[in-house]
Amino acid sequence: MARWLASLLALVLASCGDEVGAPVRLRLATTTSTENSGLLAVLLPPFEKEHNVKVDVIAVGTGKALKLAENGDVDVVLVHAREAEDKFVSAGFGVGRRDVMHNDFVIVGPSADPAKIAGLRDAAKAFQAIAAARAPFVSRGDESGTHQKEKAIWKAAAVQPAAPWHREVGQGMGGTLTVASEKQAYTLADRGTWAAYRRKVELALLGEGDRLLANPYGIIAVNPQRHKHARYAEAMKLIEFVTSPEGRQLIAGFRVEGEQVFYPDAAKP
Repeated sequence: MARWLASLLALVLASCGDEVGAPVRLRLATTTSTENSGLLAVLLPPFEKEHNVKVDVIAVGTGKALKLAENGDVDVVLVHAREAEDKFVSAGFGVGRRDVMHNDFVIVGPSADPAKIAGLRDAAKAFQAIAAARAPFVSRGDESGTHQKEKAIWKAAAVQPAAPWHREVGQGMGGTLTVASEKQAYTLADRGTWAAYRRKVELALLGEGDRLLANPYGIIAVNPQRHKHARYAEAMKLIEFVTSPEGRQLIAGFRVEGEQVFYPDAAKP
């Protein structure tokens, strides 16, 4: 009997220990590019291990990510649309924003290149040529950072894209690249996802290098004064980690088929 009670007590204590040591769940809403490229699979595990935190990733477009944060459905966001980020913070929904990294957008399309844009380093002129040729263009159409950048380029090109040659699919970057490949259409992609998908699709890199194609990423904690249930302490730990020397080293060292696709930004106070 005594041995049975001792065994039962040991099981109870072990159960309690597991509960005490259970990781805290932190909800991260982020752009599909950080997930599709494979970066998060490299960046998050060291943080989770160090802080005993399990990061639940919700990969959506930047617009949806910020909306989730606005509603208090996540604790922190990692996105790439600076104007929208600044509005989010100024409206009081987010705090502690920091620059994380940057890369760029690229214009991809069929190798036949019916709009003859190959080699153009002017994104607006490339879009003008696509419109003039009425060549098929697939748009994410989801208010993501990529979609917002696409709209900015159309505006710079003084072109109002329209059907039937311009089609919005409402999908993430990977899905959009797949549709563009199937339709042999042009599209705008972030370099990280393009690097991860270029061998999966029948598309070619046709336009890059314009300053208009710059793609900076920022990380923001949800304001705990707006949503008291937000895990602000853990969100700030994640922010500190990804902008720390260790986090920047992981970002700089991440490769897709040998190519560096993200560049960490310098640490700021």
